[in-house]
Amino acid sequence: MTAIFLVWNQDREDDWNYTSLVEQVQETGQSHKEWRVAGAAGIAAGSDAWLLLRGKYWRGLLGHGVVISAEPCAGPRSEVAGAPSSRLIVAFDSLLPLGDQLGPELLSVNLPAVLWDDLRNGQAMDPAAEARIRDLWRLEGPAPIPETTFPLPGSYPSWAVSTVVVNRYERDPEARRACIAHYGTSCAACGFSFEIVYGEAGRDFIDVHHTVPVSMLDSNYLLDPVTDLVPLCANCHAMAHIGVSTPRALSELRQMLASAGFMRGQTLRPAEVESQNEALRILGPARGDPGHPPAPER
Repeated sequence: MTAIFLVWNQDREDDWNYTSLVEQVQETGQSHKEWRVAGAAGIAAGSDAWLLLRGKYWRGLLGHGVVISAEPCAGPRSEVAGAPSSRLIVAFDSLLPLGDQLGPELLSVNLPAVLWDDLRNGQAMDPAAEARIRDLWRLEGPAPIPETTFPLPGSYPSWAVSTVVVNRYERDPEARRACIAHYGTSCAACGFSFEIVYGEAGRDFIDVHHTVPVSMLDSNYLLDPVTDLVPLCANCHAMAHIGVSTPRALSELRQMLASAGFMRGQTLRPAEVESQNEALRILGPARGDPGHPPAPER
């Protein structure tokens, strides 16, 4: 899939509150932004997008995102003769603050074949150049979010990893404890228990999923760990986010499992299985079972 450059000229387009966008990505894992480009050939949902800053005083590579929709739209025809404008929705997931961008010198040294000053907004990237940018971004870009096992967005090609958004509410230790105290440590969607399957090593281990869409979060939002968080195993947590811009609700996950033929249940510990077998031995076979003698007639 074609990766593209998104060029932001701060001198011409200064109405964008970029600082707010950086803060939202740091707090919630991503932020959506509408972007207009001239022409959309080769740009499709899932394309990687690299944000390039071009201004009088500041220039360089600012961030990474993923195109989640691309549609032709009415608008000015610019930069590419005769090419109509296109409306993109980009989910930015890794951004550097203004002033911390990867500067022209660093970019020129590491990617001398790229003509940085001549790049157009929406221009497709050479695959070899994009691979080098990923390597550079992994080394020089923003640090990964602490306490997560997910790779830094933009560091690996989209086919190599599945990105799962983990926001600050899901990482809050106090909120997590309150959620688990209410629901327990089994997955609320499929019932999986790490402790039952892995023993002591899995005790108290479970992801928590924030159910409130990012679009509904504002400065007045207060987290309720019981109503806004649910425990999910890693598989169900991934499926809550993958392929959708708004995370799936718990009811949707359960419906997906049911539609696939999965019956939600609980795994028993060996001691519990042994206890049940002992109880059956004491009680004897149920009436009607083969080999059970009929009750004497009175």
